[in-house]
Amino acid sequence: MLIYNVQSSGIGLENFVTEHGKYKVLFLCTHNSARSILAEAALNDLAGDRFVGYSAGSYPGTAPNPFALDLLRSQNISTDGLRSKSWDEFADDGAPQIDFIFTVCDDAAGEVCPIWPGHPAVAHWGVADPSMVQGTDDEKRRAFLQAYVQMRKRIELFTSLPLEKLDCLAVQHEMQKIGTSLREKGE
Repeated sequence: MLIYNVQSSGIGLENFVTEHGKYKVLFLCTHNSARSILAEAALNDLAGDRFVGYSAGSYPGTAPNPFALDLLRSQNISTDGLRSKSWDEFADDGAPQIDFIFTVCDDAAGEVCPIWPGHPAVAHWGVADPSMVQGTDDEKRRAFLQAYVQMRKRIELFTSLPLEKLDCLAVQHEMQKIGTSLREKGE
């Protein structure tokens, strides 16, 4: 299971902030083509002044899903630089040290993950896979919009947390609670 147990060491989140003063966040799903791409772009759009969003997958596809890219463009969110990539890129030497990791699909949450450098706080935010929707292009677009809205709501809640005032365990608890409570509400 991916959930990383942050040990209670009295260490505050000031140790998470990078040399650039921004928290680094990694969103994971299996193929890194839809949900994690939407989350990466949404975080960078919403809170790029405080956070740097990344995404990756355990078995990345060849490219982001065209419906995901179209949805982002319709929201006036840049798609420059978005690509499907392996999560191994973030476990290698020289990779950005990630502060927070969110799995956004149930499959990735159950996979054996790389050993992440540092001690990132990790939580699961399951969102239904819009790329699995069968039907017309309009039905697929609606599924992608629904996934985007769900992801954006979670990100808005996360970025509103007073991270600098919480200890590691409290942050991890709040991260997990965001995904659990919204999922229980069907959001």
